[in-house]
Amino acid sequence: MPSLLKLAGIALGVVIGLAPAANAQTYGLATMAPGTLAHTAASAIAKVLKDKGGLNTLVQPTAGESVLIPMVAKGEIDLGIANMLEVVDGIETGRLQNDLRVIGSIYTLRIGFFSRKDSGIATVADLKGKRVPAGYSAMRTLDRNTLAMLATAGLTLADVKPVMVPNVLRGADDFLAGANDTFMFSFGGPKVREADATVGGVRALAIIDTPQGLEASRKVFPYGYFVEVQPGPVFVGVEKPMKAYSLDYIMFTNAKAKDDAVYKILDTMMKNKPDLVAVAPILNDLTPQLIHRKHTLAYHPGALKYFQENRIEAKAY
Repeated sequence: MPSLLKLAGIALGVVIGLAPAANAQTYGLATMAPGTLAHTAASAIAKVLKDKGGLNTLVQPTAGESVLIPMVAKGEIDLGIANMLEVVDGIETGRLQNDLRVIGSIYTLRIGFFSRKDSGIATVADLKGKRVPAGYSAMRTLDRNTLAMLATAGLTLADVKPVMVPNVLRGADDFLAGANDTFMFSFGGPKVREADATVGGVRALAIIDTPQGLEASRKVFPYGYFVEVQPGPVFVGVEKPMKAYSLDYIMFTNAKAKDDAVYKILDTMMKNKPDLVAVAPILNDLTPQLIHRKHTLAYHPGALKYFQENRIEAKAY
């Protein structure tokens, strides 16, 4: 029969052996609600960081990006993903107190207006006089997205009939209920697919690509750009090649995050891109050409170290 001393030694060994697991950090990754493209992307990132990088990461849905960004800046949540405009607005308005640090751009957020296929509305210019969601009380900067897209066609909110909504999901739900003539959403978002199946088909409204239109939109937001989208199973509502208004979707943390953790996050994502794409096809955009951009936001030192060691130069918009 083992002595008490031996039993105590065995117990101590078990405790010591379990200590790393017990002390392993869990990272919260803040994003938008289920049903959004952002939530799908966050789910893919969390899975890869955990399975491939050993970083136990949990997706934490929130009411909107205006809510989650300050939480990450304050260190209440470790990581977050949001569109570039929301982050820029938070810094410009002083809500972030210079505590936010960018990890990198992770995908191109292609944003568009969608209308019923049989509505006769085919381009952004056709929205003149139509009911368009606006306000976005939980996602305040989306009004700037709306203004930027309308500006490409020489329109403002005064040229449409605004319908107040708190977020993009409500805007889409109002569209399904017949309360507005269009809704704004990201290309490839699950809600677009739902709307397409519910109303008998939706159409993405084309942006007319002109230097004047791009210049007008950049007076609203300087980091927006146009990209081409192609018909296919991912981009529901795209009937032919067309230009879409776009901006970067970025991943960020706070100034207190450890350099080695941020470095490992980037390294794990870049080395395991096929696993990311298997869950969220939009993360096929994650490339060295996208991840490091020229802008006025502060990068985290861990991200800058990764870029330097992998010779990833900052790219202009």
